[in-house]
Amino acid sequence: MDRNTKNDTPDRGIQDRGIDALLPPEMAAACEAAGAAKAKRDAPTLFILGVLAGAFIAFGAMFMTVVMTGAGELPWGAARLLAGLVFSLGLILVVVGGAELFTGDALMIIAKAGSRITLRALARAWALIYAGNIIGAIGTAFLVFLSQQHGFAGGDVGKTALTIASTKAALPTIPLFFLAVLCNVLVCLAVWMSFAARSTTDKVMVIIPPITAFVAAGFEHVIANLYFLPYGLAIKHWAGPDFWATIGQSATDFPALSAGAGLHNIAVTTIGNLIGGSLMVGAVYWFVYLRPTRS
Repeated sequence: MDRNTKNDTPDRGIQDRGIDALLPPEMAAACEAAGAAKAKRDAPTLFILGVLAGAFIAFGAMFMTVVMTGAGELPWGAARLLAGLVFSLGLILVVVGGAELFTGDALMIIAKAGSRITLRALARAWALIYAGNIIGAIGTAFLVFLSQQHGFAGGDVGKTALTIASTKAALPTIPLFFLAVLCNVLVCLAVWMSFAARSTTDKVMVIIPPITAFVAAGFEHVIANLYFLPYGLAIKHWAGPDFWATIGQSATDFPALSAGAGLHNIAVTTIGNLIGGSLMVGAVYWFVYLRPTRS
């Protein structure tokens, strides 16, 4: 079907620009339309797409853990830059592969602000997607644990995973909250810019810099943490004595890593991510480009 005739009633503000990237006003209209469409999906679809996104982010986190193993010989900033580059895999899989990520879907607030969906529909979509993300991320963490990957490189992969999880579990509430706010500003900016993209290459190129930046800066992403923390806890409680003997440490060397500390991290990070994405990105762009104005 000809691209100039397939949309007889294009969404407001979206113009056919051929191969050119969409401009910000058109991106806002596309984001609003996407949010309205997501809210209309049936519950099983939203949930399964959420499971996929949770698993995809977990793959990025797993990739980051492996690459960070032995990276201590690099300057700290260079190691963090490398970690961010490989972690970008997660959001690339979500956006290009097609899945629903709770943190990125904070931008659905644009559809709510434009009265395209109700508050109830927004809350329903967020809840289903978040539940799916939890299952996907935690499920992947346990599959990776069962694969015995923590024993790779003489147990150094597991030691890196324990260090990452323990560091996150030890974060105090106030810094953790603001690290989460800042994180999802960058995540939602990556998703926002992907609305301008016309090709897969475009999408990949706009996703990598913001995601690399948030990881390098040490910001906190709730879905990634739903992989890092359960994986670290699984190693701490269920890794065999051979693993601990190999790395020359014991579970008691990671006192900050506990189920309670993990739940605290997830709760605070969830709130911070939602505020950072919905209010500091979604609401701002709705106000700038889509709010009703007098002629």
